[in-house]
This record gives sequence, C-alpha cells and structure tokens, in this order.
Amino acid sequence: MNVYVTGALWVLGVAAAAAAVTFLVHRFTRNSRNADEAVTGVFTIVAGLQAVLLAFVLISLFDAVSSVRDGSHTEANGLTAVYWASDSLPAPAREQLQDLSRSYVHTVVEQEWPSMREGEAVGGPGWDLLERMRSTIDGAATRTDWQQDRKAEAAGQLWGVYEARQARLTAAGNAGISTVVWLALVVGSILSVALPYLFDVPKLLTHALIVGTLAGTIALLMFAIYQLQNPFSGGAQVAPDAFSSAVDRMVVRTGT
Repeated sequence: MNVYVTGALWVLGVAAAAAAVTFLVHRFTRNSRNADEAVTGVFTIVAGLQAVLLAFVLISLFDAVSSVRDGSHTEANGLTAVYWASDSLPAPAREQLQDLSRSYVHTVVEQEWPSMREGEAVGGPGWDLLERMRSTIDGAATRTDWQQDRKAEAAGQLWGVYEARQARLTAAGNAGISTVVWLALVVGSILSVALPYLFDVPKLLTHALIVGTLAGTIALLMFAIYQLQNPFSGGAQVAPDAFSSAVDRMVVRTGT
C-alpha cells in the first residue's frame, strides 16, 4: 500500500478513535470532569515535553537521511573519479582497476542495498574489492609525471570511498530508534491525548474535534518517525541512484 495512503489511514483512524472515546467520556462522566488549573498545568508540561521530544527525534532522523543521501553520492562520485583516473595508468593496472570499480558498484546495488533495506548485516565482497583496488593502485608502475599524478589522484579518491562506505555501513547498523525513546514517545503521546478528556468542554462536538485533532497530529508525527527510522527503507528511503548513475558514467567513459 502507498505510504501516503497508509499514513492517512493511520491519522484518520486514530483521530476517529479519540473522538469516539470523547463521546464515551461525555456520556459516562458528565458531572465529574473539571478542567482546574492543576489539570491544565500538567497538560501544558506533558504536551510541551512531548512536542520537544517529537521535534528532536524528527530532526535527528531527517539529518540522518540527508547524511546518508549525501554520503552515497560522495562514495559513488569518488569511485567514478578512481575509474576515470585509471584511464591514464598503464596496463594491466588500468583494466584491473576499472573491472574492480564496476564490480564494486554492482555489489553495492545488488547485494548491499537490499540487505540495508531489510535491516540485515551487510555481507558480500565490498571491503575485499576496495582492498584489491588499493593494491592495484599501489602496484601500478608509472612512467611519467602525469601517470604518477593520476595514480596519486586515484589513491586519494579511493580513500574518500573508504570513508563514505564506512559511514554508510555505520548508518545502516545504527538505523532505528532505541526502545527507551520509543517508550517515551508512546507514553508521552498517550498522556498528551488522555489529559484533555478531563477538560470540561460543554459541547461534545467541540470536545471531539479538539481531542481528535490532537490525536491525529501526534499520530502523523509518530508515523513520520516510524517511516524515517531506517534511511534505507520506508517513505523517505535513500535509493542507490548515485551508484546506478556511476555505472552509466563508467559505460560512457569506456565507449569513448
């Protein structure tokens, strides 16, 4: 099901459920509700803390997704730069380095990305391919200053690929929100929605709209957090588009 449809159903369902509970509250506690200063003060504190927590978690997750997206482009662009720099290296280092570069891209797209999307440990020959690329660059016998410069460029770009890969795997391994934070989010959300039931709002429709709107808003934010907790899956998932583009650039380069 489309993530937007799923989100809308969650929000409407939670809002409708909260409104239905409001009807029951009005029916069975008609003379016992009283929004005194104590209840209002507690609600202000709880709702304020919950809003801060929701904002903090959402901002952290948005930053994580942006970092993963930027890192994937850095890794793919660095690999493309290694591939292009290898054009100036002598054989057989040139062919070996280009073959290893293409193999690495296919490994990331076809093996590693599906594993990260499912939250599984990343396997495959990724690190081994990078190590073989490093050895190939180190062993390339240069004859001119230009070749030596291109060799140094390839080595520098490969180190950037190393760093970007490590950051990507770290982000995949740390994806998700801890149980403690989820507990705080859920308990805070329940309290934020439950306390307004104690308010003495004479009109049922008005009270239902207030509680339903509050519950729906919190449900929307919780759904967004759930979708963003793994940057490689969910509604805001980072796709391996940068590596797919790198493959296209390598093919074009080979044909020229």
